[in-house]
Amino acid sequence: MADRNEVERIVERVVTQVLQGHLAQLREELVRRVLDELPQDLGASAAPESADAGPADLLRGVSAIQAGTTQKEILRALLDGVSHYCGRTALFVIKGGAAGGWQGRGFEDNDAVKEFVLDTSRGLPERVLQERAAFSGQIIDMDPRFVDHFGGPADEQILMLPLVLKDKVAALVYADSGLDASRRLDSAALELLVVSTSAWLELTSIRKQTPRDGGGFAETAAPAPAAQTVASFSDPFAGHAPRHTAAAAAAPAYEPTPVEMVSDQPTVAARAAGGAAASGGGATLSAEDAETHRKAQRFARLLVDEIKLYNQAKVAEGRRNKDLYDRLKEDIEKSRSTYRKRYGNTVAASTDYFQTELVRSLAEDDISIMGGNFRR
Repeated sequence: MADRNEVERIVERVVTQVLQGHLAQLREELVRRVLDELPQDLGASAAPESADAGPADLLRGVSAIQAGTTQKEILRALLDGVSHYCGRTALFVIKGGAAGGWQGRGFEDNDAVKEFVLDTSRGLPERVLQERAAFSGQIIDMDPRFVDHFGGPADEQILMLPLVLKDKVAALVYADSGLDASRRLDSAALELLVVSTSAWLELTSIRKQTPRDGGGFAETAAPAPAAQTVASFSDPFAGHAPRHTAAAAAAPAYEPTPVEMVSDQPTVAARAAGGAAASGGGATLSAEDAETHRKAQRFARLLVDEIKLYNQAKVAEGRRNKDLYDRLKEDIEKSRSTYRKRYGNTVAASTDYFQTELVRSLAEDDISIMGGNFRR
């Protein structure tokens, strides 16, 4: 087992070195592929609504996010980019069961956002937190105190998106058209910017957690925790200490589940218990094997998220026509091969996390969307 751990550390070191040497190319490739997937008439359709909201501005937004060298720079770039596709936007940090304001754009008093605690026990905020997906609605679906404090948009339409880090909602991004009735929410552009930010924050965190060349490795790796929360995942909001402590304590609590307790999949502990009960042996997974399962599940999620990010148009068309696998076969099988090379010969091979993620995330839990040629 020690040999395998040593190999894993060596692989992580080499991968980090390669990533550091190719980050500029990765950024350029990501931007290029995003633009390739955009509808050709996007700029023309957006021009009458806002001269700023075109493909060129989307390119600058994604580039600015990926040019950030710190997590705060990345998040500021996110809000700056989002502000081109809406009238007002704000980011609320999920911390200690409360959603505290971090920064805002487009409000009469942007600093007031930092003092506001959002009620996440009802309406659109509650739905986004529970389902970890972006949803649009009307201002009536928002916290009434928010409306009293900041006023509602001219068209009463709002959008809320989750900023997901390590399979948890770390923050909520709010957007509306503002007080100008001529402005329009571009939900597709907003979602792309938020998803790009999530992916880039995770990659940045992985790079920081992996020792750099020359830094050396400890003789014995520290044991991994059984369950890691967003707060311990190089939290970009760790230094965020809002001055509304008393209000935050009184706000309705929302506590995300542990990393292993996600979606429709049982926890690693539950799978182990179930397997032990079936065999009658009473044994459970070791901490190391449970960590391998967790890493495999997360790696599968990252692979599927990458497919979605690079193939926005194909995903939408495939879901409509229920032939998603045929449209994305090459990308899916390449990612499947990558997943199997990494985890096909580990204890995690007993559960096909990649296949599960394809159905859960790509097909939105409807396997028929994948089409008849998709392997069951």
